[in-house]
Amino acid sequence: MADRNTTLKSTEKMEETAHVSNGAGLVYEEKEDNLGPEDLSEVLAAGTKEVHEKAENTQFVKDFLRGRIRKELFKLGAVALYYTYTAMEEEIERNKDHPHFAPLYFPSELHRHEALARDLEYFYGPDWQSQVSCSQATQRYVDRIHQVGQEDPVLLVAHAYTRYMGDLSGGQVLKKVAQRAMKLPPTGEGLEFYQFDGIHSAKAFKQLYRSRMNELELDMETKKRLVEEAVKAFHFNMEVFEELDEIGKTIREDTLDAGMPVHGAGGDISKCPYYAAKMAASGGTAYACQLAMAVLRHPTGQVLFATWFAALAGLAAWYLM
Repeated sequence: MADRNTTLKSTEKMEETAHVSNGAGLVYEEKEDNLGPEDLSEVLAAGTKEVHEKAENTQFVKDFLRGRIRKELFKLGAVALYYTYTAMEEEIERNKDHPHFAPLYFPSELHRHEALARDLEYFYGPDWQSQVSCSQATQRYVDRIHQVGQEDPVLLVAHAYTRYMGDLSGGQVLKKVAQRAMKLPPTGEGLEFYQFDGIHSAKAFKQLYRSRMNELELDMETKKRLVEEAVKAFHFNMEVFEELDEIGKTIREDTLDAGMPVHGAGGDISKCPYYAAKMAASGGTAYACQLAMAVLRHPTGQVLFATWFAALAGLAAWYLM
């Protein structure tokens, strides 16, 4: 009980940065953090940098970022996410009062399984539950989440961090790409997973979430275990992406292309979205010219110019988080 009280007192410091805005959800004021190398958010960012880059460079993700989306694969990806988030949010509910997770409990702002259920109903119809099943790769991910929630709840922090922070960052870019490529309704049907109605400012909320993480009273050994678990989470996601790639080889469906062209094998701007983001952020003039010329030469380049730069900005923000 003493640990619980200590944790609540420490997290109350951040409550001053939140206030309710006319029923539209929480609005978070931005507040500068004096982060140190031992803060959990920094430890996780550094410890997952390499595997994060690998995950973002799987073929499935690269195709998605280019707007080359097969609708059937997109639907199967939503199914995988539904089972993943259902498992994670079941374990979060089970452990919502745990001193090492309670400060990160934001069900109305973050929980995604109900939104995913609505997306699946849009794609599959009212009887969607009878048409979908958990794939092998997703089941391994789900089993690990349940194991963690029941045996070592502090590790749920790693899974929540990996998923939710990504959803609030690059996920917002993916929503725009998917909506354009699959010609989905502008009202958001089929993409409710990406819509966080309870969050006024994604940037400010992520800052609050990281601050809450840094307030957790964890020793360095536990932080290292959290990094290891976050790396596992990325690997589980990569296994799902690879599974979708294999399924894609058996699906005969025209690819919907609303993205940028694949460049030559010279290893230039589209090879890695993180490389592109970092180069753009570094202000290299030669690179900027190369990127601009590539965009404007493409038939749909002018239309996608704003979307592409939004993608780079979103990926850079998540990469530097």
